[in-house]
Amino acid sequence: MTTTSRTAAAEAAQLRPTFDSGRLAAELAAVTAHTWNVQRTHTYGGQVGQPAAIDWRVLPLRSLGGDPERTDPGGPGPEPFKATRWLDQLPYLAEVLDSIPAPLNAVRLMALGPGAVSNPHCDPKYRLDRGIVRLHIPVVTDPGAVLVLDDVEHCWQPGTCWYGDFSREHLVRNTSQTVTRVHVVVDALLTVELAAWFPDSWQDLLTRGEVLLNHTAPAQAPAWPAGLPYEALLPSGFADFDAATPLDGSLIPARIDRGADDVLALTIAGRAFALVSVDDSEFRFSGWSEQRTLQPDSDGTGLTLRVRRGRVLADRHVTAAPRTP
Repeated sequence: MTTTSRTAAAEAAQLRPTFDSGRLAAELAAVTAHTWNVQRTHTYGGQVGQPAAIDWRVLPLRSLGGDPERTDPGGPGPEPFKATRWLDQLPYLAEVLDSIPAPLNAVRLMALGPGAVSNPHCDPKYRLDRGIVRLHIPVVTDPGAVLVLDDVEHCWQPGTCWYGDFSREHLVRNTSQTVTRVHVVVDALLTVELAAWFPDSWQDLLTRGEVLLNHTAPAQAPAWPAGLPYEALLPSGFADFDAATPLDGSLIPARIDRGADDVLALTIAGRAFALVSVDDSEFRFSGWSEQRTLQPDSDGTGLTLRVRRGRVLADRHVTAAPRTP
């Protein structure tokens, strides 16, 4: 089958739905009585980065563990993403988020103050071939508040919904003297249903290109089909999200068990990662896509590890460690 390169796509696309811009703007009053915290970055190593040096502030609506103070986008870690208490004060926006037909990771209201300009940067994990996308729903904007994405200048309008390829170089710039630009920024996994929101000109790419389409998680999460705790030797790079070849490398001990709040968790190299179900037998890292998954054998004797890039699949089977009597 012929595939279409990821780079054949434009840098951004307006998605099909539009939302009530007036209701979105009106709800801001419920959450602007205090100054939002400064935006921070997140590393694959699980560390929260330095605060932004410009007036770029965040109100987290979904975050790791539902932490109402975390302004970074988060990623794979010991806790799944949950709604924060701030979302309770934004009922219409909660409806909008519920309408997105895809698993959601971080959701943040991001406010770019007058005169703020970011440095050019890339966010490499938001790629179609990794199945992770970033969506924007503008709430408040101004002609002087723009996103420059892959050298193309955008000023998206309130109530619209946009996909941007943020793995390409981009910056934000607000030359307004008085208006703070506010967008809802949604990190989601690309699904067949979400792909249907894209314009017709993108459908060939999304059908045949280097694109990873994720499952929508089952309503009833399946149990781990083998006994817990479950121990095995996994490739050292499998939980290293910078690793170019995560199935290679030496085998190191790993353990799967129930963690805090009864969350299924993988512990490897001193770090814990929450796992969530893909379907009735396969599991992925919470905060990541089906780019990396684990599927236990039905008899508990081993695991199949899978790594995907677009529609290209590599796998490796490892055996479980013997159970201690």
